[in-house]
Amino acid sequence: MRIRKTVAGLLGALLLASTPLPASADGFSFTFEWGDIPLCTSGYPNSVTNPIFTVNNVPEGTIKIFFKLKDRNAMQFDHGGGSVKYAGQNVIGPGAFDYKQPCPPSGSHTYEWTAQAKAPGFKTLAEAKASKKYP
Repeated sequence: MRIRKTVAGLLGALLLASTPLPASADGFSFTFEWGDIPLCTSGYPNSVTNPIFTVNNVPEGTIKIFFKLKDRNAMQFDHGGGSVKYAGQNVIGPGAFDYKQPCPPSGSHTYEWTAQAKAPGFKTLAEAKASKKYP
């Protein structure tokens, strides 16, 4: 009896572990282009409007997408970000929010945007990251 329960429990756990995530949550991704921001290499960033984001496979039920920028070479610096109401659009153009642009004091840094697709109640449905060097 005990062996049957153990085997049944293991089979149930394997079945749950092998159940795939919904395609929309699994494949959420985005790309971005810096857009028309002024060149900055002084270490003192300007406040600029958001880049052009192209989102793919946004999970069903998403009402907002939150974006946050990180300098992978200077993690302590907060570049900010913002949120965008999501209504099925694939391209989020400049003007949705302002942030502190990339502005490495010397050389080139790698910058990473994180996007979180949020449902009502701000439950995170999916998260994606995309990075590029600047300048």
